[in-house]
Amino acid sequence: MTMAKAAAQQAPAIDTALLAKLTGGLSDRKTIAKIGSDIGHLYSEFLPDIFHSETGIAIDVEYVGSESGLMTDLIANVGRNVAVADCSLRNWCPNFMMTVGNGFVIALMERMLGASPDMIGEPDERSLSHIELDLAAMVLGRIAGVLRSGVNAPGGFEAAIDPPFNSNGKSAFDEMIAGLYGVTIRLKIDIGKVSSEFSLIVPQRPLLKTSIVAPKASAQALKKQEEWMEMISEQVKRSQVTLEARIKLETLTLRTISKLVAGDVIPFQSLKQDDIGVEVSANGSKLYNCEFGKSGDRYMVRVKNNVSTDDEILRHLMG
Repeated sequence: MTMAKAAAQQAPAIDTALLAKLTGGLSDRKTIAKIGSDIGHLYSEFLPDIFHSETGIAIDVEYVGSESGLMTDLIANVGRNVAVADCSLRNWCPNFMMTVGNGFVIALMERMLGASPDMIGEPDERSLSHIELDLAAMVLGRIAGVLRSGVNAPGGFEAAIDPPFNSNGKSAFDEMIAGLYGVTIRLKIDIGKVSSEFSLIVPQRPLLKTSIVAPKASAQALKKQEEWMEMISEQVKRSQVTLEARIKLETLTLRTISKLVAGDVIPFQSLKQDDIGVEVSANGSKLYNCEFGKSGDRYMVRVKNNVSTDDEILRHLMG
């Protein structure tokens, strides 16, 4: 055995945390807390306004806290009831992650489909459907937009966000982040009665080089709102919506109505039984005039004409 090999075998392995501190990949708790607080303030100040200007829906955002640790451990602790996305921002960080609570996405989808804020309660804990994951991607895009403005990365590039996946999925960054120290920045996000969270999981090295700045007011708010509505319209077109049909019956006196018993028959209000008018609506808005009829053993309605234009129908469905 050579002297060099013997020395190599006897040399103690350097502590990974110490090595990370010496090379700028790990900082102290106070510094991390300050960075987390700055980013939390950025989101609480700007994300609600941006979200409302683009969707017309009010949200509240509040900083919860930050946690330092190995990236692999931080990702393992995100929980089950979240959607996760691998992200990168050119000239800043090639491998960070964002999460958003499933409850927020589910509640937002209900709002987009016309449900009243007072009628939406805490959703059941479950994985997101494909269409809900599409909506999660849009939400994470807005979250990434605030981050991009705050870190002010050179070049003004947009963040790249891979398609979100439910938390039981697998990140493409697993090998790249092995051994890296990072920080989880958690924020509470409320929509109506529903309270949820979103988070950023970022390697500490780029964060420690970053000065957080407040973004400038966007002159593209109206354009962004139109883009958002177009994207949500596509979601609505692919969604299942409960329709209601209303058929007018023959006018009766109050005396007659008060004496109705089981087995009595009330005719439809129509001169011709083959042309019974039906109003079809969704979310309380009238959409179509139809005819009532029967095909085989099934009763159904045939659309005669639209009450509203296609765009108006979509707006009714989205509330």
